[in-house]
Parts: sequence; C-alpha cells; structure tokens
Amino acid sequence: MKRQQGKEPFWKQIVRYRQHYIMLIPFFLIFIVFTVWPVIMSVILSFTNYNVFETPKFVGWDNYVNLLVNDDVFVTAFRNTIVFAIFTGPVSFFVSMFLAWIINELPKGIRELMTLVFYAPSISGNAFAVWMLIFDGDIYGYLNSFLLRLGFVSEPIIWLKDTRYMMAVVIIVQLWVSLGTSFLTMRAGFSTVDRSIVEAGLVDGIKNRFQELWHITLPAMTPHLILSVILSITGAFGAEAVITSMTGFPSTGYATHTIMHHLRDYGFIRFQRGYACAIAVILFLLCIAVNRLAQILVKRIGK
Repeated sequence: MKRQQGKEPFWKQIVRYRQHYIMLIPFFLIFIVFTVWPVIMSVILSFTNYNVFETPKFVGWDNYVNLLVNDDVFVTAFRNTIVFAIFTGPVSFFVSMFLAWIINELPKGIRELMTLVFYAPSISGNAFAVWMLIFDGDIYGYLNSFLLRLGFVSEPIIWLKDTRYMMAVVIIVQLWVSLGTSFLTMRAGFSTVDRSIVEAGLVDGIKNRFQELWHITLPAMTPHLILSVILSITGAFGAEAVITSMTGFPSTGYATHTIMHHLRDYGFIRFQRGYACAIAVILFLLCIAVNRLAQILVKRIGK
C-alpha cells in the first residue's frame, strides 16, 4: 500500500525543510535553556530539601504532603487564586472580545484611536497607580471623597487594608490592566476575517450581526480566541505584581495572598527553594489543566 501523500516521516520533513529548521535553532536553544530546562529542574528540586546554600537532599513527596496537608496559608492562597482567576480570566476574555468586536465596527480613524486607548494600560508599567488614588484610604481618596460627599458612608473606608474589600479592588484593577494584550489579539482576529465568508453567510440566511458573530466571525478566528484565552488565564494566575503593589506583601489577613505570593515567600525570602519548586509545579499543573479546558471550550465555538 502506498503511503498517503503528505504523510512522510518527520525526519524526512526535517531533511526537506532543513533551511527552515536551521534558522529555528537559535530560538529552540533559548527556549530549551530558559523555559524547558527550568521547568525540568523545578520538578526535580520539588522532591528535595534545598536552601541554596547546601546540596539538595532528596525528601520524596514530603514537600507536596506538607503543602497540601499542613500548610494552611497555601490553602488560603489556593482559594484566593481560584477566586481571582475565575473573575479576572473569563471576564477579561469576554470583555476583550466584546470591546474588540464593537471597535472593529467603528470607522478606521476612530478604530485605531480606540485600539490605542484600550491597549495603553498593558504598555504602561505603573499605569495601575492611578487606582491607588481612587482607592486611597483617607478622605482625599477619590472614591472615599465621592461616597462621603453623597452621604453613603460616614467615615473613610480603607479599601486596600480592609479584608472585606481588598479582593474586589484587586480584581477590578487586574481586569483593567489585563485588557491590553488579549484585546489586541482579538482586534487582530476580527481584522483577518475574510469578508467573502461573511457575504456568503448573508446569502445563506444570516439575518443580524449577532448571528454573523456567532456563526461566522468567531469560528473563523478560533486561533486568535485560543491565544487570547491562554493569555487571559495565564495572566490571571500570574498576577502578583498588581496585587502586591495595591495591598502589600503579605496582605492583611492574607486576603489577597495567592499561590504566586506563596512561591515568592518561600523562594526568595525564606530560601526554601525545594518547597518553592513544589509550589511552582502545582501552579504549573493548574495552569495547564485550566488552559486545556478553556481550549476545548473555545474549539467547540469554532465547530
């Protein structure tokens, strides 16, 4: 039986397109050294007692047992991370998609201006600092001043230290910060949709823009949706800088303490690198599982 055309062995494809693979070698080397190798070493060190200053000592599953059974702060961090990711990941994804869709319908000049406006937070390193003024805990904070003036509160609320409000505040700020890259990916996706497919859909019975969006546009930009959902979820699980800047480290009552904060605590303050690697492995597996689930859901849209 003849081999089907296009099913030649991988090594033959490498020989045929050797010039392309040769050009990819620098990227692969960088990727292996700075991404693959650290992940492998993290997995290995997670089974050791390693404090940087001494030779790692193998302890088996002790780090994972202590982390999941005896570490109450990790349980709090895990719960906070899930709550934070649920609100910032999916919401960021859908808000980015909605804004990109609306802006894509605008005239060209306005469309480019609005794209810059919504992408700006992601390229401004400390753009979220403006939220510090809004949620300042004294009477001069914009939100406190507004609420006091209208009589909704009788005294200033310490938004960034009160455990009742801290998580809500950092979720709002992270949503604003995370719109940039995901939004730009969506904008690129909407811009690449073939108009001939849209015109064919109109002939086949598409009656309004919402049907066009659901049945034609979104399936046509599935790769962009997958990239956007990966960026949204990864950003949600790795959002440590914004939270630390807003509520401090550690936060009051560990109200906004996430897995990333726990990793930073044991890895860079206590120097218990073996234990920190166990935390990193759990976070890595959690990200993979959630990303895989999200990709499956997005691919169903494309069918």
